Amino acid sequence: MSHPGRGDGDDPDRGRLEAALAGRGEFELFPCDPALADTAAFCAAYGFAPEDSANTIVVIGKSDPPVYAACVVLATHRLDVNRIVKERLGTRKASFASPDETRELTGMEIGGVTAFGLPAGLPLWVDAAVMQRERIVLGGGSRRWKVIAPPAILRTLPNAVIVDGLAAPRPVG
Repeated sequence: MSHPGRGDGDDPDRGRLEAALAGRGEFELFPCDPALADTAAFCAAYGFAPEDSANTIVVIGKSDPPVYAACVVLATHRLDVNRIVKERLGTRKASFASPDETRELTGMEIGGVTAFGLPAGLPLWVDAAVMQRERIVLGGGSRRWKVIAPPAILRTLPNAVIVDGLAAPRPVG
């Protein structure tokens, strides 16, 4: 998908994303209005189903020094921070990283965090439910891009671990 007059030289976000995705198999880059990058707004505006949207969420284990991980969960699911995440981090307390902590650690804004191009050594935990989808929509490293791909693309990432029960379906209604 190309846009006339917008080559890689004009769009460093796209260039970084393409470099991080190189050699990982089939994917499509989807341009997005940054104001519509948050999952609910994105799905409503562009006609994607929330159950096909996978969010990359940075979590922090409260210790000295703090420990971090990135988690990929479906938008229709809730990350189990108080039990599974805390146990995997090996800390007594865990929480979502703040927008500032996320930006400092990943260089990415909330709404655009992607599993591709995360810092080396950062654990990446993928909820098993993500792998059941035919295709998923992931953040693209900035609020201007999304990545559409089969979930198997996540298995190409060196730190990725598939975790059963990392997230649970959100109650409906």
